[in-house]
Amino acid sequence: MSDPVAIRIDGLIKRYKGRPAVDNIRFDVPTGSVFGLLGENGAGKSTTIKTILGLVKPDGGRVTTLGLDPATQGLQVRRKVGYVPEVACLYEWMTVSEIGWFAAGFHGSKPDGQQAFQKHYGELIAGFELPTKRKLKALSKGMRAKVSLALALASEPELLVLDEPTSALDVLVRREFLESMVDLAGAGRTVLLSSHGIADVERVASHVALIHQGKLALAEPLDELKARTFLLNFRLEGTDGLASPAYSGMTVIDATESSRQARWLVHSTDRRAVEAARSWSGVAGLEIETPSLEEIYIAYMKRRNPTGAIPASPVAVS
Repeated sequence: MSDPVAIRIDGLIKRYKGRPAVDNIRFDVPTGSVFGLLGENGAGKSTTIKTILGLVKPDGGRVTTLGLDPATQGLQVRRKVGYVPEVACLYEWMTVSEIGWFAAGFHGSKPDGQQAFQKHYGELIAGFELPTKRKLKALSKGMRAKVSLALALASEPELLVLDEPTSALDVLVRREFLESMVDLAGAGRTVLLSSHGIADVERVASHVALIHQGKLALAEPLDELKARTFLLNFRLEGTDGLASPAYSGMTVIDATESSRQARWLVHSTDRRAVEAARSWSGVAGLEIETPSLEEIYIAYMKRRNPTGAIPASPVAVS
């Protein structure tokens, strides 16, 4: 029976020059999931990924990748993982076909393993419509990205780690690629996707984690996150703002108010508590919406909380 958890991060700490890049984060990446890792530039996403792959060692906490400790078994981890960094390092003097032949040598000592890699790589580059005899230095940025993806996928890895993989791809290829990630998860493989394309993540991810300034803001199945998160658009009776009760069963993540309107993004496990806001003093009307992942992301980034709003607190991580 396969391990239900592909990656386990437990209290991970990594410092650079004494400053924490990642500060005591913890979450699990379930096997067979498409897991979206979100956060601003410098949030700690790339450091987390490098720790998962055994490219950097943690200063605290523990990481397990496919049942292995990447801090001590990094080579074994990387043999089982397909990885596409944001900026791929490719041998410029090789052709598209030659780099596939070269990479096949790292995938198994048996000839059939190398042959399987080359066969799958050939199918992938044909699907990407890449010119097999053209040198890598002559390829466009988008074509180079496709080569990197083909190399990562050719070994049919148990875990695929992607750091901004689609930024150089055109719209059609990006959509087809993302849809293929769902197919991989359906076949029992796991995809960890770090991307600034929040709409892309929302389209394919089954789980998401948000890292902000090195700390974990949330980690949940995406459908549960959206079921527990509400966008409240208040229409106010007067200019005194909202008079909310001391306890409402909600956590305010982000809130803005003007003289006649207020807009809150809240987290709650109880829809009735959210509906009860209609009866608050000063509320003339209330529209309740399900926010997009982008709206949730922006709310966690800004975390505005004007006077009168229920004090924000960390959302429980599941």
